[in-house]
Amino acid sequence: MACHLVQEGCNAIGLQGFQQLHHERLHFFLGLQRINKRLKFASKPVLDEAQFQQVVSQLPARFTAKELCNIIILQEDPLVCLELFKWALQQPRFRHNVSTYHITIKKLGVAKLYPEMEDIVNEVLSDPHVGSEALYNTIIYFFTEDRKLTKAVNIFKHMKNCKNVERRPSIRTYNLLFSAFLSRGSSTYINRMNMETIRCLFKQMVNDGVEPDIFSLNSMIKGCVLSLHINDALRIFHQMGVVYNCMPNSFSYDCLIHGLCAQGRTKNARKLCDEMKKKGFVPSSKSYNSLVNSLALGGEAADLITYQTVLDEICRQQRVANALRLLKELQEKKLVNNLFYRKLLHKLENSCSH
Repeated sequence: MACHLVQEGCNAIGLQGFQQLHHERLHFFLGLQRINKRLKFASKPVLDEAQFQQVVSQLPARFTAKELCNIIILQEDPLVCLELFKWALQQPRFRHNVSTYHITIKKLGVAKLYPEMEDIVNEVLSDPHVGSEALYNTIIYFFTEDRKLTKAVNIFKHMKNCKNVERRPSIRTYNLLFSAFLSRGSSTYINRMNMETIRCLFKQMVNDGVEPDIFSLNSMIKGCVLSLHINDALRIFHQMGVVYNCMPNSFSYDCLIHGLCAQGRTKNARKLCDEMKKKGFVPSSKSYNSLVNSLALGGEAADLITYQTVLDEICRQQRVANALRLLKELQEKKLVNNLFYRKLLHKLENSCSH
């Protein structure tokens, strides 16, 4: 009975102690939030009123949208640009046009004043008379920079629904979205989800008569590689010149070589690397490293010429320490014997000294 009472007392004290600790932590975090809000408010940029008044004095009495745009272009302070935009809106007989909206959004976006930029964007979307393909592309770009991909896609949809064909999505629009989706992947699952969206976008682009360029095709290849659909990447690669009249570049080859090596398809990667060099492209150090690592993981020992080519390329890119480290790893993994090692080291020292 006594033991039971003591246990109850200990449990009660433990519960009270836990609740007190919980309240202290909650109070601490709330305090941190208040401090962060104050710091954020304190660090918020303030309008330079004198600079603003000086700029206003440079405008003629009845200024045009073009004159205002030229003045905004010259300003380095984005808050002065924003204040000029707002002030002009209040002037009689003045109306903003595409150019004044565009330059103001650019200035705010570059300064990362995204909430202020979004207010101007909402004005653009509410005015059916204002808009252009270039303006919408700028908005999409800054929304993707702010990691607000949903809002970027909404602008894309707005462009698709425009009655004016000159405001509809261009190759630049699609490439901005391709780039944004490819930069979001942090795992194979996410990359696969994003790749499905990229596929739909690409299909929509082709159906709308927008001809793919090297960037959009390379985006498709990269997306397929990241989502481990290497055969789809190869299919697009082989269609580039035949179907899309757009020949592969060094990025196309590098991306595929890396993807093939990642799946242990070393023979295909080496064949592609040889083809790349025959066409006058120089494989990147990433491609060479992928090849060597893939050979090592597969337990394959390449010939002297293959390793020499890899080491020469790394050395050519002024990464001598990396080349020496790689050579040492090849010896430790017994992918080269002592004779091979000495020959490679000798050639490496000679090539790096020239």
